[in-house]
Amino acid sequence: MTVRRPTRSFLLIGLIVGVLAAILVGTSVAGSSVSSNLADPTSSGAPTATIEPRLTVTAKTAPPPGPDNAALAVLATLPVKGRAPKTGYDREGSFGSAWQDLDQNGCDTRNDILARDLTVLVVATDCEVQSGILLGPYTGLTIDFVRGQTTSSLVQIDHVVALSNAWQTGAQQLSQEQRVALANDPLNLLAVDGVTNSRKGDGDTATWLPPLKSYRCAYVARQISVKATYALWVTTAEHDAMTRILSDCPNEVATATDPVVAPAPAPVADPPSDVFFQNCTAARVAGAAPVHVGEPGYGRHLDRDGDGTGCE
Repeated sequence: MTVRRPTRSFLLIGLIVGVLAAILVGTSVAGSSVSSNLADPTSSGAPTATIEPRLTVTAKTAPPPGPDNAALAVLATLPVKGRAPKTGYDREGSFGSAWQDLDQNGCDTRNDILARDLTVLVVATDCEVQSGILLGPYTGLTIDFVRGQTTSSLVQIDHVVALSNAWQTGAQQLSQEQRVALANDPLNLLAVDGVTNSRKGDGDTATWLPPLKSYRCAYVARQISVKATYALWVTTAEHDAMTRILSDCPNEVATATDPVVAPAPAPVADPPSDVFFQNCTAARVAGAAPVHVGEPGYGRHLDRDGDGTGCE
């Protein structure tokens, strides 16, 4: 019987298979070693591999409009207290004479508001509004304004928060300069028809609202803005009435700003006591009409509309 020896080719194939098996085993061991080191770092001083977290960048969308400036939200910040006594209230003594020029633009507050709220204006060179057209915010009615002794009062400047109401809801605690600013702040002033303004008197939201229902939300929001600006409070009845009105317009916006207090005006010398006009006829005969605040002969009995100019 003859025994055949393996050929060289078989030996070569076996060698190659062995080498490949060794390589596969080594790779598996190395992989498990790296994974173990990353998962369980050693406490030795040898440096270890670390994986930095990947930063994910996402598109940032603008947040929705916040409710902080909603009139209801601003109302919630106002204290609720009882009405203080009216003791000590005096229109000129407490809030200064009407009307002043706090922004020092050369025009008094009344003329500033007329110029703001009226259209088709005719203005004199000294900035006095001579005529214009008012769309009454409280009624929606159109009023033709013409400056004159018997016609100026048809358009009046209303304090949205009446000064008497302000006095009884915190203004007593303000400085004189702050009260004068409140009385002349455009935020608290609207040109309105005289009849409706007289009917309003010093009423608050609980006792008076504009006849034009579509304006009530804006009116209440403006009152809230004024009270927030000057740190005034509301009564319970006032708060409840405001809440009821704003429930129909929850997105109505109120704005509270820092009041701008102008420097105190220079004192005006008293007019000579020997100049006095019994009436506007006497002033006209003397060639003094129109007579302005601070001029000889001026008196409140000559200035029926209280705009600082008598015998217009």
